[in-house]
Amino acid sequence: MVDFALTDEQELLRDTARSLFTKECPPALLRDAFYDVTPEGPAAARSFYATHLREWAALGDGPLVDLALFMQESGAVLAPGPLWVSSSWALPLLRAADHPDADAVADGSLTATVAVADAAGRWEPGDHDESWFVPHLEEVDRVVVVRSGPSIVVVDAAEVVGAPIEALDRTRPLHRIATASGPGTAITEVAFRDATDRATVALSAELVGVGRWLQDTTLSYVNERVQFAKPVGSFQGLQWKLVDASLHQERAAAAVAYAAMCVDADDADRASSVHVAKAAAGGAARHWSRTGLQAHGGIGYTWEHDLHLRLRRAYGGDHLLGDADWHRDQLAALLFD
Repeated sequence: MVDFALTDEQELLRDTARSLFTKECPPALLRDAFYDVTPEGPAAARSFYATHLREWAALGDGPLVDLALFMQESGAVLAPGPLWVSSSWALPLLRAADHPDADAVADGSLTATVAVADAAGRWEPGDHDESWFVPHLEEVDRVVVVRSGPSIVVVDAAEVVGAPIEALDRTRPLHRIATASGPGTAITEVAFRDATDRATVALSAELVGVGRWLQDTTLSYVNERVQFAKPVGSFQGLQWKLVDASLHQERAAAAVAYAAMCVDADDADRASSVHVAKAAAGGAARHWSRTGLQAHGGIGYTWEHDLHLRLRRAYGGDHLLGDADWHRDQLAALLFD
């Protein structure tokens, strides 16, 4: 059994993160990240990380519950920079290999991304010639390439030539790169699974934050928008859609909290809880994207509305590290095979 209650310190962490992002990550910053495809775009993300997120990188070495709380607040504002992949995924892989860069990634003086997926989107170590869907390549210092064995090769990101992948979410750029050759450092299968579980739950927490923003923004709008002399949120035809989306959101938040606690405790439910969390969080964020788009009516379809940025992160985040359908299939295999 795991304890669902947050400690006073964890509540303080959540509130501090929310205050930080509310103050330092205004909507204009997201717009700049979305539209800036020049070399200055990655530089701006690096600057935001160095100024505001570097001191939080050590969360990757601590309890996953703490990192998940921070990632929820990061997801709500779509904070730029590679914190998710660097602290939740690259760092535990570097620790598993006892790599000398691990301490620098933990203190935020270096950042890293992970290259493991093939062209078909399988997030498993392999001997493929290219690694696909590498996040934040131009914003990091190191690339942790995971190969069959499993083993890792750590390369300087400045020496990696990446081809951009046209993705729905421009605020999280993806690249494909040639898989690094040369000797690697062996890690255990358990270590790879542990690192990937942490990354999956942290990404799920980010999606919960995306869903929360969509929920809060949509509910606020339908109570302000008046049609036929009544707030549109008072119409039953819309209310049931809002309630349905809210139920998905609450289930996702609970699933992510439970998964983070299971991973920290190495609980027997660990594997299944991670699959449930990612499926629930991705599904809820996409559900609120659709519901929010409809509830906002005409303005919801304009590019100028910030809802579009969250919609793109919801769908893009759902597909990273396996989409909701894939995780449900994995859960079914665990339960019934």
